[in-house]
Amino acid sequence: MAFIDYYKLLGIETSATDEDIKKAYRKLARKFHPDLNPNDKEAHVKFQQINEANEVLSDPEKRKKYDQYGKDWQHGEEFEKARQAQGSGFRAGAGSNSGAFGEDDFSDFFGSMFGSAGGGARSRQAKFRGEDYNAELHLNLKDASQTHQQTLTVNGKNIRITIPAGIENGQVIKLKGHAGPGVNGGPNGDLYITFQIADDLKFKRAGNDIYTTTELDLYTAVLGGEITIDTLNGKVKLKVKPETQNGTKTRLKDKGFPVYKKEGQYGDLYVTYSITIPTGLTEREKELFTELSKLSS
Repeated sequence: MAFIDYYKLLGIETSATDEDIKKAYRKLARKFHPDLNPNDKEAHVKFQQINEANEVLSDPEKRKKYDQYGKDWQHGEEFEKARQAQGSGFRAGAGSNSGAFGEDDFSDFFGSMFGSAGGGARSRQAKFRGEDYNAELHLNLKDASQTHQQTLTVNGKNIRITIPAGIENGQVIKLKGHAGPGVNGGPNGDLYITFQIADDLKFKRAGNDIYTTTELDLYTAVLGGEITIDTLNGKVKLKVKPETQNGTKTRLKDKGFPVYKKEGQYGDLYVTYSITIPTGLTEREKELFTELSKLSS
């Protein structure tokens, strides 16, 4: 019965660290993943073996048993009991002893105890969890401010997800069981989605508050009045006090970004006024400004 060398399979030394094992597994799993080799049966078998090797070598207890018993590590305890029952003459690898077991006999012993490759406990294939996937989902600021649905395609299947209002830039959510398929009936991997929210030309987000700048004509700034401004959820009217100065900031309560997963809660909208100076004045308008300047002085 052929011995499967997990270390050789992963391309690492027997002295490999946990990090070495993890790096080797990830590299090979990507290379032989069934999704990337849909019609390659050899790649599928290789992927199963790689998962099996990783499962064993990444677990300290399993690795210890594997180093001692090889591919029959799962039945190490049974072997120890049988060896004790047979006495000191039953020693794996003893070599010179007439009752010793060599490598082939060692495997044959387990075959007789637990069944041949065609049946029994040894014929059961291990179940392995599928690979996790990572993806980015790009949104604009307005989309992120509204609860809405989007459809993603993963492994040829459409997945409809609901994106809650108030999602943060860089926030990650997990969709359990929506990634790589499991092997031999094992569970699917998980899909991790990282949200990337693009900068907006008009609005700047800081937490749940929104900042914007709006132009204010000179006459309204001096005399006061009412203007209409844009928000993330439409237009609102805003009263301007007389003698408003350039750079003046005003707050609109609850007109900012929605608070994530807290229905009815919002940040505030901060509006900064940028006063515009009129251009293209007529002669009459210039005269009036001249008279006004004399009155002011």
